[in-house]
Amino acid sequence: MLSQKRLQQKMAYTRVLGEQDQHPPLIALAGRQDTPRESAPHHHATGQLLGLFSGVMSVRTELGVLVLPNSRAVWIPPSHIHSAQSHGPFDGWAVYVSPQACATLPEQPRVFEVSGLLRESVLRAAQWDVGPLQASQQHLIDVILDEIRESREDSFTLPMLRDPRLVRIANALIDDPADSRTLNQWAEWAHVTPRTLSRRFVVETGLTFTIWRQRARMFRALELLAAGAAVTHIALELGYDSASAFIALFRRTFGTTPGRYLTTNLPQL
Repeated sequence: MLSQKRLQQKMAYTRVLGEQDQHPPLIALAGRQDTPRESAPHHHATGQLLGLFSGVMSVRTELGVLVLPNSRAVWIPPSHIHSAQSHGPFDGWAVYVSPQACATLPEQPRVFEVSGLLRESVLRAAQWDVGPLQASQQHLIDVILDEIRESREDSFTLPMLRDPRLVRIANALIDDPADSRTLNQWAEWAHVTPRTLSRRFVVETGLTFTIWRQRARMFRALELLAAGAAVTHIALELGYDSASAFIALFRRTFGTTPGRYLTTNLPQL
């Protein structure tokens, strides 16, 4: 694990990355933070890839607000405004990419599933000091850049709507994900026909009303887990009839159970 001093030195290099020919094309960092962290909207001259080994973080980009679990990463190209907020302690990682190396990388923010290859490559690169690259290090950097370049956009976000009537419904469900009103009941409440509600949700978000509501519940579940809530409490809080129904949907969404999500064996940073 890098000492705090060495970590700060690497962080300082990220601010001038690419300004001189001898700088590496990217710098990787990894570490743990036990206190809440929140960054105001800002941007970097470098590209930035953010991910987690454990914990939960909310990130806002032009994609909207997304809750980042440890199975996904978010790519933020140079000069794109973004902000972030942690929900409880987290073990995270970040890769800063020089503007020159970003030339062939995605030009828009992107959320994608993190492969084991990318995760292990970042962890290895995070242990390096800044300096002349060995051939093996350059090869690993090429792997990281290829993983970003070839990533498939996941769109693991909660897209917001534009129709004012549907915005009312979306905001109500975000405020109270446990609200069990049916599509027809929501349509009557918002003074829109059920057919229009169903069609506009798909047109404006790419998701059906049911899937959008499920995703809103899963995002809230991550925040509640990070805050230390028990699984049974979360299931009831989100309107599920049983903890087993909630656990099954959580596993399908994130590939693990809620009980294991925050206790997965972590790499040695």
